[in-house]
Amino acid sequence: MASSTTARLLKRGLEIFALLSVLAVVALLVYTGKWAATVNAFLHVNPWWLLAGLGVASLDWFGGGIRIWVLARHVYPKTPFWGMVVAGGLSAWGSYLTPAQTGGGPMMIYTMRHYGVPLPETLTSSLMDFIATVVFFAVAGPTAIILGAGSSLAKHGIPLLNISLYDVFKASAAIWLAIGLLVFFVAAFPGVARRLLHAIVDWLARHQRSWAAARVDMLRTGVDRTHECVVAFFRGRGWIAMGLGVLTSALAHASKFLAGYVALRALGLHADFVDVLILQTTIAFLLYFAPTPGSSGAAEALSAALMSVYVPDAFLTAYTILWRFFMSYATVIVGTFVFYRLLHGNLDEAAAPAEAAAAG
Repeated sequence: MASSTTARLLKRGLEIFALLSVLAVVALLVYTGKWAATVNAFLHVNPWWLLAGLGVASLDWFGGGIRIWVLARHVYPKTPFWGMVVAGGLSAWGSYLTPAQTGGGPMMIYTMRHYGVPLPETLTSSLMDFIATVVFFAVAGPTAIILGAGSSLAKHGIPLLNISLYDVFKASAAIWLAIGLLVFFVAAFPGVARRLLHAIVDWLARHQRSWAAARVDMLRTGVDRTHECVVAFFRGRGWIAMGLGVLTSALAHASKFLAGYVALRALGLHADFVDVLILQTTIAFLLYFAPTPGSSGAAEALSAALMSVYVPDAFLTAYTILWRFFMSYATVIVGTFVFYRLLHGNLDEAAAPAEAAAAG
């Protein structure tokens, strides 16, 4: 079954994520040679900043949940808030266990259906959730540049590449701006996508009759309903829903932007908040499409390289572990428990309640 296969893939992703993360931390310890200093740093962690870090980590659930709830209720008013909190968290969990965060969308869809949101509305909300992310990143980068935030990063660079950290930030922001313009263009012309999907359904009806003939009317109805939902986001109050989706993206991705500063303060280190925020944004931009599950390995290496500007070698390993815990480890741990407790590791159970609700 596709569901059991997906569950196995997520389990394998969890194993790879854990293995690469451990190897990266060990490599960092070997590189710095600060074994005793690392242990000492953990013994003196500020408990209040540690608590703040757990609050930042929880935004994967609450921030992501608020965003998908705002978007989904525009096309399906009965969307349950707490169900979307679970969907937001499991979406982040799925993205951390798959290359280039590809598992986030499917996990969001499965969980939304588990809580009774019909499939067309679920697919549309998931698409708009992704668009909100892209627009947020595309706007955040140029806005930061225009406001001059983080210009002091130009004083620091990567010696091997002979470029400044600010150059890296501007390049990564430009990439997200280009992606944002492309996605917005596609979303602004949903009629093209509708015609393409109808053509696919017709092809399936002709060439895969044993599979699609009995479902062709249902598929066409689903395509039309999805098209209606997409169009609804580009009319009247739909623009407000999309605007709120973009704004709440700041909450949904807050763990990526704030984890670095909180980890610094938890270790008693000080740095300019805005500069650290801009540097964390750069790291988030660059890691979004990393090929390993949850950017494991790549995240630790990139963060250590860029954050060494603010973190002494004696604290670098402890900082990296705290940063990754606030940004992803906590969500991976909690998400694994929720997934196997709520869905029992079987994605069929996520679909059944939604299908029953739709039939009723």
